[in-house]
Amino acid sequence: MATFRKIGILTSGGDAPGMNAAIRAVARAALSRGIEVYAIREGYKGLIEDDMKLYSSPRDVSNIINLSGTVLYTARCDEFKYPEGMAKALETCREREIDGIIAIGGDGTFRGATDLSAHGIPTIGIPGTIDNDVTSTDVTIGFDTAMNTAMNMIDHLRDTCESHARCNVVEVMGRWAGHIALRTGIASGATIVAIPEIPFDEDAAIAKIIKQKNEGKRSFIVVVSEGLVGYAEKLAKTIQEKTGVETKFARLAHIQRGGKPTLQDRLLASEMGAAAVHYLLEGMSDIVIRKVDGKIGYINIKKALTVDRMFKGKLTDEERAALSPEDKVWMETRCNAVLGDMKRLYAIANEIS
Repeated sequence: MATFRKIGILTSGGDAPGMNAAIRAVARAALSRGIEVYAIREGYKGLIEDDMKLYSSPRDVSNIINLSGTVLYTARCDEFKYPEGMAKALETCREREIDGIIAIGGDGTFRGATDLSAHGIPTIGIPGTIDNDVTSTDVTIGFDTAMNTAMNMIDHLRDTCESHARCNVVEVMGRWAGHIALRTGIASGATIVAIPEIPFDEDAAIAKIIKQKNEGKRSFIVVVSEGLVGYAEKLAKTIQEKTGVETKFARLAHIQRGGKPTLQDRLLASEMGAAAVHYLLEGMSDIVIRKVDGKIGYINIKKALTVDRMFKGKLTDEERAALSPEDKVWMETRCNAVLGDMKRLYAIANEIS
């Protein structure tokens, strides 16, 4: 069991509902073991600038589990990517006697975490992003809330679409991933769903709308991932031109980042926050917490970032060749599993639309 006197916690990158629940879980799990917790404001920027406050009692994180956003705030920090910025962050850790850090965020946050680990500060990442685009885990903090927010907004649009016999093409967030679009499309009864991971047949989509219109259907919902950059607005114009159905375009945008976290996100954040402290005290570092097949575990940060690049088609031939046979098999299996599940859901979306 490793000995820790003080640890730091930060949130970085895009905010996600449930981050505060994770902050609360980390703080209380650490404090229950006699470890003080520095709450670092604005992510790695706060670590560089020594902008933090000390949590010394469980009461310091009372009544935040239900709040969205992040009470620690967040910021992008280019300075942290360079030696000068890292040196300032390490000096802050020395002056504050911070023995370890738990960082909540996405892939950019994890790159910063692995850099800290390499410089002797044990660091653990917790996946907090509404996009669910961390390939090494089945689910990320904020994903469930974002989907529910998008679904509720689409339900409202459906009401007016039905009244006016319209189609509404809705662009949802997700960065380059189609997880939010795919699941909210199914849950909102969308006629059409378009995501980056699976080729989209526009002609078939137009034909489906025409067929359903001729059969008496009055309104249509089309859900498009923002990962198909600029396509949703274009598709709205195409649908109106080729089907004769009046078609509106709606971009839900950052409203999907807000709202009270759902039970699922509060529970996931609490599980992951407590696990991060547990693993840190076991002497673990340079890892990301994950949940796969319903079980909380962890994976090396570099491995997590690499499988993510593989799934997103960003892995170079040189990087692929440098993988060990075991890692290559595991990563390919993981990527196939994630894509396979998306294909399964996409087939369902088409079958019941």
